Amino acid sequence: MSVKSKMKVYYNSACPVCKAGIEMQMREDSVCEMQWNDVHEDNQLVAEVGAGLAFVRERLHVIDENGDLQIGFDAFLAIWRNSPKENWKYKVFGLPVLRHLCCFIYNLFAMALYRWNKWKKHW
Repeated sequence: MSVKSKMKVYYNSACPVCKAGIEMQMREDSVCEMQWNDVHEDNQLVAEVGAGLAFVRERLHVIDENGDLQIGFDAFLAIWRNSPKENWKYKVFGLPVLRHLCCFIYNLFAMALYRWNKWKKHW
């Protein structure tokens, strides 16, 4: 009997963009058991990743199937790596040059989205 790996995803449902993306991701199949942790509903969850609430609200965090913490775009890569229908995204966007570019774009987008959410008083 094989033991199925487990991943923990930390996201912020107070952000409508983040919430929509995570809800879409929740419908995808995964080779790992996925535990979805909403830091907006339970602020104390951020202690599990050793980061402040503001940073976890700004960027997706994942503890991957190996127990390693992945943040931002790398968190998406970890999810895609374990999703049969989305594994192609991991293979393409995980290539070194593309990964570097996507991380940069993700970080800019995440900062802007975080500021927009604060301005809209989503938390």
